[in-house]
Amino acid sequence: MNEMVLEARDVTRRFTIGASLFKRATTFSAVKGVSLSLRQGEVLGLVGESGCGKSTLANMLLGLLDPSEGEVLVGGKAISRSSPLERARRIQPIFQNPYSSLNPRKSVEDIVSLPLRIHNVGSASERRAKVAEMLDMVGLSRRYLDSYPNQLSGGQRQRVAIARALIMRPEVVICDEPTSALDVSVQSQILNLLLDIKDELNVSYVLISHNLAVVQHIATRVAVMYLGRIVEEQPTEQLFANPRHPYTEALLSSVLTPEPELGIPDTHLGAAFPNPMDPPPGCSFHPRCPHAMPHCSTLHPRPLSDGDRMVECHLYDEAAAQAAREPQPA
Repeated sequence: MNEMVLEARDVTRRFTIGASLFKRATTFSAVKGVSLSLRQGEVLGLVGESGCGKSTLANMLLGLLDPSEGEVLVGGKAISRSSPLERARRIQPIFQNPYSSLNPRKSVEDIVSLPLRIHNVGSASERRAKVAEMLDMVGLSRRYLDSYPNQLSGGQRQRVAIARALIMRPEVVICDEPTSALDVSVQSQILNLLLDIKDELNVSYVLISHNLAVVQHIATRVAVMYLGRIVEEQPTEQLFANPRHPYTEALLSSVLTPEPELGIPDTHLGAAFPNPMDPPPGCSFHPRCPHAMPHCSTLHPRPLSDGDRMVECHLYDEAAAQAAREPQPA
């Protein structure tokens, strides 16, 4: 069995906003009791609408934000007990926009070799050789070693960002929308490159994306996030073939198809996303759910696991339904 390389154990992150002389501060939870695990060589896709907490969770996985509750473990060790250098050796990010994530004043060699210099790895000539080797791995010619980001295309810049993330051979890479800023013609090249590197280096990915086609192509498992909670998790093939949570069904039905006669898909979720500052009681999805039952508005669903599948929905919880049907004592 592959080694567990990353775990989030019941992590919550609260923020306090709006404090002023005439206004009381308000606290809200961007992530609420999320548990995830990632094994060596896996790709975990994380999907959900904007504002659901994906980026906050990613920042906690990277150690950039401390959880208000719970803990994140990398290689079985709590990330809070690791030094920044130790953390950076084991987990690295690939950011969404290669146009803003690279320093325009630094050459490709300087950008990719920065982690080596910070960790004091090798001499200058040895670092240049390592950078050249990494450029080969990401499919970028060595003649770009002395080039600057403004001399590169979007796809080439993202290859530089990937090389920088992988130069220290981390165990985990957090990919936050790694292709969304790229032309469609380049996206598949970058995704296939990530898959090739995964097999070659046995690295594990957490892939955050709005693009379900990207997730289906690269992920081995998918976690669906809604208002700070993971509401469903399944192996990719099973989730796309048989989604269980109504929200997952709505996400999959929102994908555009090539057939023009089908028109724009209707998810039946409405145009408004619920306010994370004032989440609804009970199941947070119930105001938008076509299958909502009376107790969905008062009773929060519990996570139900079945092997490698998990869903958080009253539709699959007969015990909760039975309790809701029983008369309450006076």
